[in-house]
Amino acid sequence: MTGFLPDRRGMLRTVTPEHATDPAAPPDDFPDDTVLPWWHNPVNLVVTAIALAVLAGALGWVVGNNRALPDPTPTDTGFLQDMRVHHEQAVQMSLIFLDRPDTDPALQTIAREIVVGQNIEIGRMIQLLRDFGASEVNETNTAMAWMDEPVALDRMPGLATAADIDVLRAATGAEANQTFVTLMTAHHQGGIHMAEHAAMHAGTDEVQKMAASMVKGQRGEIDEMTTLLAASQS
Repeated sequence: MTGFLPDRRGMLRTVTPEHATDPAAPPDDFPDDTVLPWWHNPVNLVVTAIALAVLAGALGWVVGNNRALPDPTPTDTGFLQDMRVHHEQAVQMSLIFLDRPDTDPALQTIAREIVVGQNIEIGRMIQLLRDFGASEVNETNTAMAWMDEPVALDRMPGLATAADIDVLRAATGAEANQTFVTLMTAHHQGGIHMAEHAAMHAGTDEVQKMAASMVKGQRGEIDEMTTLLAASQS
């Protein structure tokens, strides 16, 4: 009957009855049907070597890039915390304007874009602050210390006062159009002042790019609102 005997490499090989009765038979006479372990197969070894090389390269890339990434600075975290507050008021004013009757439809479209766009940016700022391990809010009453222009949090440049908000809330029609554009233009100009500094001095690429995008976007909205207001008054 067929059995198994160790060959010269110590591996078990199937043998015929005559081999089983003659253990001294030369190993080369055994039937060549040995199943080699996977590490004896050159193809498997090549595939394994390639996989290990790819894995090592990926790990090296991750480690190298993590080391290359700069740490956030007070400018990064301060800008994100303060601009979040700034954006929240822009959203508030836009929602108030959208609730006013008889306002210009084109300006209503701008207001909706501000609500959507700045809410998205608020979400991005919160996520970056979480990634940096920083507080999601400015826990002091002082803003803009990160750009050496400390001011009370509620007096950041461009922020409307409570009285300004009340005027907007009471306005209708053409008066609401004018009030909204006036307040939002001042608001954007204050935000641009902060974002320009962050675009130049933030320590991380993410914050620099976000701030630069805000500068470009808000300048464009100022120009568009001014044009639309003039058209609505003609």
